[in-house]
Amino acid sequence: MKGKFLFSLFLAKAIKLGLNITKLSAGTSIIGKIVLKICPDFLFHTNKYIKTKINVTGTNGKTTTSGLISHLLKESGSSVINNELGANMIQGVVNAIALQLNPIKKYDYSVIESDEAFLEVIYDKFEADYLLVTNLFRDQLDRYGELATTKKFIQNGIDLKPDLTLILNADDPLVSSFTGGSKHIFYGVEEVNYEDGLNPSDSQTEEAFNCLCGKPLNYDKKFYAQQGHYSCSCGYKRPEPKYNAVVTLFKDHSVLNINGEEFEVPLVGLFNAYNTLGAISLCKELGLKTEDIQNNLKTFKVAFGRSEVKYLNGKRTLIQLIKNPIGANEVLKTVDLDSSLLIIINDNYADGRDVSWLWDAEFERVGVNKHEIVVSGTRANDMALRLKYAGVGADNIKVISDIEKAVDYISKSADNNITILPTYTALLKLDKMKNLKRK
Repeated sequence: MKGKFLFSLFLAKAIKLGLNITKLSAGTSIIGKIVLKICPDFLFHTNKYIKTKINVTGTNGKTTTSGLISHLLKESGSSVINNELGANMIQGVVNAIALQLNPIKKYDYSVIESDEAFLEVIYDKFEADYLLVTNLFRDQLDRYGELATTKKFIQNGIDLKPDLTLILNADDPLVSSFTGGSKHIFYGVEEVNYEDGLNPSDSQTEEAFNCLCGKPLNYDKKFYAQQGHYSCSCGYKRPEPKYNAVVTLFKDHSVLNINGEEFEVPLVGLFNAYNTLGAISLCKELGLKTEDIQNNLKTFKVAFGRSEVKYLNGKRTLIQLIKNPIGANEVLKTVDLDSSLLIIINDNYADGRDVSWLWDAEFERVGVNKHEIVVSGTRANDMALRLKYAGVGADNIKVISDIEKAVDYISKSADNNITILPTYTALLKLDKMKNLKRK
């Protein structure tokens, strides 16, 4: 079997070289599929090459959080394997490890973003030391069902690893209720302040939520969705975080004061403050020095499509992934209403076939956008209808189903900055476009 493992490693790298030459695919999952055909126990064989194994799961923020952890570890001098492109199902995880692993060396860490429904599959073969859970929101109802189902997927994975250390978001009542593992470390937000004219009410997206006992939760503070300081008459309440943050939000960055230590973060929005808090908490547990974290945060570059800035025909273009109502609402709060807006909605398997979430997201926020809004993707017409009901006039909605044609159109028609809001598979298509460039 070891021969099959080594052969699959060699073949993975050969296929990637071929894909780079032919540009037939980005190679984020297809190589993993081939590797698993040759060596079904591939993940098991990789265990001995990696000293400490870290996984990140949850509904939103997985790619940014795992990217932050990986960046901070690498900058501190550690060798790290990371599925940085966000392909987080079993094929994508195998794909990333197969391309990065060298069988003649050992690595200090793996930082693997894991799809909630695939965590149990990954943990069946892959050893685990730390699991960070970001949040649990309604997402892809056709795949996950309701939140109880998503929670069970993750809990099943945790149950396979009794020695696991859990890094949990204390402000999310579902995340904080996970059981098992050998140790629970909690992080949470104590207070949120707003600067640069930002409005506190703009970060309070409501989400109806009951305690596990069935009674409504009581909140002393609510930051967005179900995240906040909660308690229930049954006795269940927010656990005391080991890493407690006061967050100050600015238009182009945020500042986290964690247990009296200040960290400046080049990311916008409260959702990214939570991502950063989780990443810093885990890195602190690993023993990274405060000064190193503070310095290395300044050089962090987001993954493609996660608040990333590129340039389209010389015009500044902000790309922000949207995929469920809570995440979309937080992104919509950051949209520059003076920019030209392109929204791309696909309904492929990785996006979720059910696009009913469009009606739960607050697209009314862009109803006063000053420019024509272009909609594209396989569900462009659904998005156009949603915008109509959000108050956008029919004359201000342009439907171009073909994504490349839509990008070309907005690159020529926009006379200012551009904002693109794509779903996941649309994001992958954008990533291949040569006219979208870093400055």
